[in-house]
Amino acid sequence: MNRIERRFAACRERGRKALISYITGGDPRPDATVPLLQALVEGGADILEVGIPFSDPMADGQVIQAACERALAHRVNIRRILEMVREFRVDDAHTPVVLMGYLNPIEQMGYAVFAREAATAGVDGILCVDLPPEESQSFVETLQANQLDPIWLIAPTTQAGRIHRICEVARGFVYYVSLKGVTGADSLDVSDVAVHLANIRAATRLPVGVGFGIHDAAAAGRIAAVADAVVVGSALVAQIEAHQSEPEVMYGVVRELIADMRRAMDAAVVKIALGGER
Repeated sequence: MNRIERRFAACRERGRKALISYITGGDPRPDATVPLLQALVEGGADILEVGIPFSDPMADGQVIQAACERALAHRVNIRRILEMVREFRVDDAHTPVVLMGYLNPIEQMGYAVFAREAATAGVDGILCVDLPPEESQSFVETLQANQLDPIWLIAPTTQAGRIHRICEVARGFVYYVSLKGVTGADSLDVSDVAVHLANIRAATRLPVGVGFGIHDAAAAGRIAAVADAVVVGSALVAQIEAHQSEPEVMYGVVRELIADMRRAMDAAVVKIALGGER
């Protein structure tokens, strides 16, 4: 059982839903990433998702695009992200870390080298946004040979047959994109999310996390009522941008935002346990 499996098992035992936080590695400066990760854990994040900055982040909205630009201005690349994970692991050997990125930088590094160095650094899973699962056999085999979980996105428009194919190669958890569009988009419809989650759960026993469109604690609580995990990214990155000139304030704001979401999620689960509406 790896760190991701252990964390979801621990959440189930405690009767809570997992909170997955995203930040872009190297944003707003390389030396801020590890303190931000630590603040997220202190606030209640269960799994940390770290974005590998890329010049054309096609799945991301303006907030994360700008974060990538800030990180790239500091010449942050995959190897520097792995150095940050190694530094984080000095004081935290237990919190799962997932890298989120795009295929081009990984291919330039080479699947085998990337997977080996990621595993050595303490990474637990990889979410490669623009690699179709139908073309992923070599990548998936390389990840699994290094005990790394391949994590996949499922969109609202994904058909049943493709959901099954994705779930066949997925490990760790499945990431459902709660709405059409890019990160940071609006129009979150929880009842529609619940319908799609039922279809995904018919194809896998893996936990299903939901992200995109979760801007605040109230939205996190609503999604926690139907999902196994809540993924928040743009809301955190927006606060990082807003407070980038005041590092200690930035760490505190990020910590408190995650803590607010944690409280709202826990309250939603308690309401369900007491017979409240889903």
